[in-house]
Amino acid sequence: MPASSLEQIVSLAKRRGFVFPSSSVYGGLASTWDYGPLGVELKNNVKRAWWRSVVYDRDDMEGLDAAILMNRLVWKYSGHEATFSDPMTDCRNCKARHRADQLYKARFDKEPGSLDAINATIESQELRCPKCGSTDLTEARPFNLMFKTTVGAVDTGDDAGLAYLRPETAQGIFVNFNNVLDTMRRKLPFGVAQIGKAFRNEITPGNFTFRTREFEQMEIEYFVRPGEDEAADMGFGQHAYSTQHRFGASTCPFFSCPNSPHVSVPNSWVPVPKDTVPQGFHVDAHGDFYNHRQDVKRQGVE
Repeated sequence: MPASSLEQIVSLAKRRGFVFPSSSVYGGLASTWDYGPLGVELKNNVKRAWWRSVVYDRDDMEGLDAAILMNRLVWKYSGHEATFSDPMTDCRNCKARHRADQLYKARFDKEPGSLDAINATIESQELRCPKCGSTDLTEARPFNLMFKTTVGAVDTGDDAGLAYLRPETAQGIFVNFNNVLDTMRRKLPFGVAQIGKAFRNEITPGNFTFRTREFEQMEIEYFVRPGEDEAADMGFGQHAYSTQHRFGASTCPFFSCPNSPHVSVPNSWVPVPKDTVPQGFHVDAHGDFYNHRQDVKRQGVE
């Protein structure tokens, strides 16, 4: 009988040795999980299959394993220090902490345009705490999601030794671009793949292993000359589509993003005419276009 709730899946995963709540003998820590004997084998199988597909089976890819700790300037000039944040609000009644943009979306079924828009609805008491129902919420303020740590034997208190646990693996690829280019004698186009841990101090983590503060990413950054990105995108799509069928995976929706190929957006369907779909892709009976791109999302097909 199929599981009817996420709690049943969590319980089964623990009983069968796949996933355990982390440090549970001392009360545990919210949204942290340990992979058991079977879980770690399953995860390693997925990683090996992905690595073989995107690195070993292609002649235009290289691998990388960058450090988790990086110079603070990496995150300053990438914009993460200033903008890698979510709006946070507290309930004065029950002291619960929430992502204000999620409360806004739940109330109005749309994304807030700005922090001012969220605060205007808090001031007019249109947003409610999902835990106790109170409308007495604090003003929303940005909360940076990067975990801070100190590098060195002494904390001077002036941020001289400040460092962050990386919130994504991509920056490690970007700062090593020239190193890979020079040492491996590469010419454009080529890509770099990496599997590694990332950390985000989420305001509201949850949903088992689907939203945690510590997780692993499998990521590709592919570098092309201007004007060659569409061809590379389609080439990767065909390769990924054939790979997922080789391992028996079901098709995934083709993601859409209006202006940028580098922004992750929620799943959406992109109906396209069948005669515009390139060879190697699939269109179902409703005209919905499927592709297995992992990081690059395009809208439509030219």
